Amino acid sequence: MKLYYSPGACSFAPHVVAKTAGIPVELVKVDGMKKVTQHGEDFWAINPKGYVPALQLDDGSVLTEGPVISQYLADQKPDSKLMPAAGTMARYRVQEVLGYINSEIHKSYSPLFTPNTSDAVKEERKAYLTKRYKMIEDTLAKQQYIAGDHFTVADAYLYTVTTWAGYVKLDLSAYPNLAAYQKRISERPEVQAAHAAERG
Repeated sequence: MKLYYSPGACSFAPHVVAKTAGIPVELVKVDGMKKVTQHGEDFWAINPKGYVPALQLDDGSVLTEGPVISQYLADQKPDSKLMPAAGTMARYRVQEVLGYINSEIHKSYSPLFTPNTSDAVKEERKAYLTKRYKMIEDTLAKQQYIAGDHFTVADAYLYTVTTWAGYVKLDLSAYPNLAAYQKRISERPEVQAAHAAERG
């Protein structure tokens, strides 16, 4: 399988999932601005949506959307417990968290990375994110991981998007549980290995 990624992007989450599950993937770096892979391929031809991540399966088909790719990878190795079994309430809880991160956290960062976004919009988005992180902070006061008592695909996703706070100068210092969580996740060997691979 090939995982198309860009350093620092949300594609880091399925990369961590693959590392944690012990699934070998070939990393293919994508220039997010030029939409060209490290091999000179037109990324639009690989993923018509034009953004990472994209996972090319062994049969040549391509799966897109980070939360879906992460769930697919986790399901290849159910013993990893990265995704609860289908039909269980635990699985729906992880999917509930994935949906929240995707719509309320991830997408709220997007305008903060866009150069022509006005200062007023940036401040509004930061205020919105701060409110949305409050629920996460309260959840992490009661448990080690965002969807329960062990690491899941939701943690890989939350960790990834929350690393963006520093780049956009979003002040999350009022959330000590979140800060401790980020540190805890960053120290996981698979997370460190994924960082090292993407830096290389």
